[in-house]
Amino acid sequence: MPLFEATVVVEQNDSFHMSRLLLLIDTFAGSNRLGTVEGITKLAKLDFLLRYPSNLERAMAARGVNPRLANVKSFEKRNIESKMVRFKYGPWDFRYRRLLNLLVAKGLVHIAVSGRTVHIGITQLGHTTAVRLSEDENFNDLKIRSRLLKTHFEMSGTHLMRFIYRTFPELFTLKYGEVIGEI
Repeated sequence: MPLFEATVVVEQNDSFHMSRLLLLIDTFAGSNRLGTVEGITKLAKLDFLLRYPSNLERAMAARGVNPRLANVKSFEKRNIESKMVRFKYGPWDFRYRRLLNLLVAKGLVHIAVSGRTVHIGITQLGHTTAVRLSEDENFNDLKIRSRLLKTHFEMSGTHLMRFIYRTFPELFTLKYGEVIGEI
């Protein structure tokens, strides 16, 4: 299968996106005193760094952390596995709400709303599934990078948003709906 077709298949694979989000949610919600990721926007910013390893390297350097810890392979620097779009709140994937609802329907995460904040928590089944995923070598990079995010980017959603915009100022120059390419 040519690379383009393989990329399209991965991009349209909800299971892959749900697996990535589940690993990220488990990593962040597991040790949070509330047991949740506070806000879909925060989740989107973290996922932006997880989905784009070159940008994770750039963000780590901006935090004074050795970017080589992300272990980004050369093919990942040239490959865009999926596209994110510039919306009002920066990097965003229109599928987040649908993917989260699918994770809820499968009993892997739970969602609660407090004020204007959506809290995304992991269920026991979700944690067990995330552990199994993290043991699969195909998800090793996502597991390692999720932990790097937890270690170096555990901050409030507002602080994370400000950091993203400071580190990637070109996001401000994109028009709403424009695809975020290689930044």
